[in-house]
Amino acid sequence: MNRQSHRLTFGVLATGAGVFALLQSLITPALPIVQSAMHTSQSTVTWVMTAYLLSASVFTPILGRVGDLAGKKRTLVAALVALLIGCLVAALAPNITVLIVARVIQGIAGALFPLSFGIVRDEFPAARVPAGISNLSAVIAVGSGLGMVLAGPIVGALDYRWLFWFPVIVVAATALLAHRYVPESPHRTEGSVNWPSSVLLSGWLVALLLPVSQAAKWGWGSTPVIGLLAVAAVLFALWILSETRSRNPLIDMRVMRLPAVWTTNAAALLFGGGMYAVWAFLPGFVETPASAGYGFGSTVTGAGLLMLPMLIAMFVSGLLSGRLAGRFPAKAQLVTGALLGAASCALLTVRHEAPSDIALAAGVFGLGIGLAFASMANLIVQSVPPEQTGAATGMNANIRTIGGSMGAALMTGLVTGHLQSDGRPYEAGYTHGFTLLAAFCLAAAFAALAVPSRSRAWTNVPAAAAGEAPATTGPSRESVNS
Repeated sequence: MNRQSHRLTFGVLATGAGVFALLQSLITPALPIVQSAMHTSQSTVTWVMTAYLLSASVFTPILGRVGDLAGKKRTLVAALVALLIGCLVAALAPNITVLIVARVIQGIAGALFPLSFGIVRDEFPAARVPAGISNLSAVIAVGSGLGMVLAGPIVGALDYRWLFWFPVIVVAATALLAHRYVPESPHRTEGSVNWPSSVLLSGWLVALLLPVSQAAKWGWGSTPVIGLLAVAAVLFALWILSETRSRNPLIDMRVMRLPAVWTTNAAALLFGGGMYAVWAFLPGFVETPASAGYGFGSTVTGAGLLMLPMLIAMFVSGLLSGRLAGRFPAKAQLVTGALLGAASCALLTVRHEAPSDIALAAGVFGLGIGLAFASMANLIVQSVPPEQTGAATGMNANIRTIGGSMGAALMTGLVTGHLQSDGRPYEAGYTHGFTLLAAFCLAAAFAALAVPSRSRAWTNVPAAAAGEAPATTGPSRESVNS
């Protein structure tokens, strides 16, 4: 591939992954409008987000593995078509049930993240892979927060259904471009999808994320929450047993046990806990009327504008991440990103009297998110064999989501645990929550310090070129900076 082809491939991958990331946050500010328009309850409308989360968590690692087996381009196009169908159904949904089903279909496209990382690794020259991964991570990070900025103007000028009509247009064009211009991956692993393991993985993910995401309403001590968490523990143990005994594991446990992989995943779990909770609760904080003793009474659009410094900062730091890799290794970037997240949450705890305080804290957190997203993806890609790229990066994204669900659930408990007479949270609920999120990010920094400074590099063995049967990839003993 020439430089122009690389740019076109990257543009297609970035657009697809960016739209999926955008849909994570785009609908959130509009949920009250959807609730009113579809004449449903608040508890029901939250399933618009929960269904998307659960679906993406299940399909991300499974289709990442399918891409490793059947071809990343083919699976990428299929994921884009699923996203297109999901957005179309959502835009036309006559009731809340159909909208929730549409969100489940959209969640299938969670596989766009690991598939895109895998294609960058396969197609780009080795020297350009870190920058490609970092740039793609920056787009995903910005897309994940951009929805909070765009939702207000779109709904105000048009209608909430245009939150899905615009993605329909973009995704349709992206799918066609992907089919025509993205090359098929040369690296594939042998074997087949371990479907029993896939069912177990899906089972424990749903059994874990469902009670965590609903605990604020059901109660942490309620029978459904405790029962589902127990089921998750049992299914997780069975999944590990199935994977370790399988000749064709869905997720190779030997790869997951690599020091660079499990330490990066630990940091992802903790950092995700802080990051997603900030995204979820900071807009609500600034939208609270000043009569509550805090907040600024911002509109949805105004709250989105206060998040702009975060988006700009995460995009810039994500772009710079790959370019600084030689002098600022991925491990150092992850530690720095987590520390910036901790500093931001600490700042929110002690200073939140003016919009400028929020904008400053958001900008600092954005720098941390950009560095952390890019460095986590690069650490995983550097540390696993090519045929495991999709599954491994998919699990890293999943682990970050699990951490985010836990952080958001704990934050919800602190913020809504004690309410004022008018139903608004007390200021102390937010400050205690931001303190907890600072602790999450600080713990992520300590986990990142445990990432090996130098990790094993994996290279593809060109057995076919030597006249042998095609072989799976294997590790080289050469060390690389990570």
